[in-house]
Amino acid sequence: MEIVTKIAPIALALIMLGLGLGLKVDDFVRVLKNPKDFLVGLFCQLIILPIVAYVLIIFLKTPTELALGVMIIAAAPGGVTSNVLTKFADGDVALSISLTAIISLISIVSVPLIVFQSATLLGVVNISQEITMTGIALKMALVVTVPVILGMIIRKFLDNFISSKVSFINKINAVLFLIVFVAIWIEEKENIISYLSQAGLVVLILNVAMMFIAYYIAKIFATGIKQKKCIALECGLQNGTLAVFVATQIFSDIVYMIPTAAYALVMYITAFIFLFIVKKSN
Repeated sequence: MEIVTKIAPIALALIMLGLGLGLKVDDFVRVLKNPKDFLVGLFCQLIILPIVAYVLIIFLKTPTELALGVMIIAAAPGGVTSNVLTKFADGDVALSISLTAIISLISIVSVPLIVFQSATLLGVVNISQEITMTGIALKMALVVTVPVILGMIIRKFLDNFISSKVSFINKINAVLFLIVFVAIWIEEKENIISYLSQAGLVVLILNVAMMFIAYYIAKIFATGIKQKKCIALECGLQNGTLAVFVATQIFSDIVYMIPTAAYALVMYITAFIFLFIVKKSN
């Protein structure tokens, strides 16, 4: 796991820097002016998603290590690719950016809280006594919050230049995301098929179920079709690099990252199927 442990923090920090470069203060002001759709997305992402994940791992009797891996990816905020795919789906891109940004900042508290609580409920005892929820939150702040703020500061002073490079920045983020998961597959190639056979079903059900649940919750409470598409994609496309980072900080065994690797494969396939369905319905 040495390669993954070294590159995950760097990749995550660069991805979050890229997220910050795409943000303006207006993105946060927009939420304050029209909070309803944001709160629906926040509720689906931070409350419903972990609950659905926990119910699934209990119902499917997922092995403990893989179950906690599922909870780690379920606790992760939406990834920056959700913003791009929301645009392709003709969804509310501004809402997607706001959800990704703000939940990513909240994640320095929400992710450790959900993961440590899940570990307690699942009876996981191999967490080092030196590793605390506060410690993980502080490490996440360094690779999540600081790069986002730095990116926003750079954007403020180089707005025209950064605006013209948004597409390029998104491509770099996609490459960094890919590098982390290729490293996982390389380091654990002997066991990957076995792990996927155990984790594949639960992450597939989680991903598909959550996109539909989020879509129909948004159908009831959100303001329109664009917002429904956005919230569904935001709840289906998680920040896998952040999940890997958290797993590497808490555990020394790569098995905890396998659900994240499996989810990364599944979520793009299901997201494009979702895009096809919503485009056809339009």
